[in-house]
Amino acid sequence: MLPIEPKIRKPKIRLEISKGYKFVNDTVQANKLNTVCEEAKCPNIYECWDRKTATIMILGDICTRACGFCSVKTGKPKWHDPAEPFRTAMAVKKMGLKHVVITSVDRDDLKNDYGATVWAETIDQIHLHVPNCNVEVLTPDFKGHKPSLLKVFNSAPEIFSHNIECVERISREVRSQANWQRSFNVLGLSVKNGLRTKTGMMVGLGERFDEVITTMKQAAEIGVKIFTIGQYLQPTKNHLPVKRYVEEDEFQDYKLFGLEAGFDVVKSGALVRSSYHADEGI
Repeated sequence: MLPIEPKIRKPKIRLEISKGYKFVNDTVQANKLNTVCEEAKCPNIYECWDRKTATIMILGDICTRACGFCSVKTGKPKWHDPAEPFRTAMAVKKMGLKHVVITSVDRDDLKNDYGATVWAETIDQIHLHVPNCNVEVLTPDFKGHKPSLLKVFNSAPEIFSHNIECVERISREVRSQANWQRSFNVLGLSVKNGLRTKTGMMVGLGERFDEVITTMKQAAEIGVKIFTIGQYLQPTKNHLPVKRYVEEDEFQDYKLFGLEAGFDVVKSGALVRSSYHADEGI
């Protein structure tokens, strides 16, 4: 007789359109901003927008890469908006944010600096017009191009974040146009430049428990201070399938290990995403 497989438990997503959610949504739409909350179909959009926090996505909404887990549109970007850094700062000011997360699509087509100049201008504009707001950036890898990374570092975001996304063994399958070691090099360079550094990853893509622990240990050893880990959820049937739904006890094990390994902050749970309660990382 075959053993009975345990029932798969998908995490429950909160769906509630509150006044806070409506306010952020109206501000985003009025300022013609893209948010990764919408583009990546984040399960926490209702909770985060109710808290009047959002992750603003600059440099357009079309990515030059096609990662197997991500629902952001891919193709040839047509973005051209020199006023975007200023408009972003004005939206942050209107929302009265004390902490904002800025992210972007990959812009491998911008061969000069992969969009780093726009990144730096956006950080500078927010610091100028909303001086009491902490700026957290969740960046692409800029192809590992050091001068591009230094442009972003020199604008002094309060938190620099770049996600490794998964364990090394399955990285090529999960994000075929990226390089796992290059991502670690980006994080290491951020630490060396004195920035409070953050990274995150997903589970449920076929990794083993020991591989997650090793990855966390490696990140802690290079000086990363904030680590997030959450359940991968398949955006559409065309994306990578979920290999398993991780139990809450395992997420708690990751959190305990991470704190023992030396991280200041560890966010670990089924619905945790890179920017989840990001203001608690300062």
